[in-house]
Amino acid sequence: MNVIATALPEVLILEPRLFGDQRGFFLETYQMPRYAKHGISLPFVQDNMSRSSHGVLRGLHLQNPFTQGKLVTALRGRVLDVAVDVRVGSPRFGRHVAVELSEENRRQLWVPRGFAHGFVVLSETADFFYKCDDLYSPKNEVSIRWNDPAIGINWGIEAPSLSAKDADAPLLNDVKNLPMYGQV
Repeated sequence: MNVIATALPEVLILEPRLFGDQRGFFLETYQMPRYAKHGISLPFVQDNMSRSSHGVLRGLHLQNPFTQGKLVTALRGRVLDVAVDVRVGSPRFGRHVAVELSEENRRQLWVPRGFAHGFVVLSETADFFYKCDDLYSPKNEVSIRWNDPAIGINWGIEAPSLSAKDADAPLLNDVKNLPMYGQV
């Protein structure tokens, strides 16, 4: 497995080793000891999958309390995946990493606890897979505006398709329920 550091040291790009021939391919999408060597050692307790069409933007989301770490990948199609450091007191507060995940590159992104997460679909459709290290808790969900100028994400799509919740999400500086740096 190839591990690529990002501008946010806690966020990692992972490239599982692919074995392929004329019949197809095989890869391990997760192996606990191998991932633990890179600091991803929390037990995963929930897997999620979504299917979205071109231009759908989901995010930016997190939970607090009951924060979640997420190991994410695109099983089908292409997405621009984003992690934003929203830990109050972090020296990188408000900074983000954006990575293309696709069925071709088979990359994964580790989004640690305390980071907001979102993605936009760049292909006709995309199947997106999440491994989460804590259970989903709707009452603890926090949303942040996808186009907050203070974060400055270039999503590559002018007018994404948004849920009502994401369209009405507050700016990062207006969110009161954020995790504290060093406590997640």
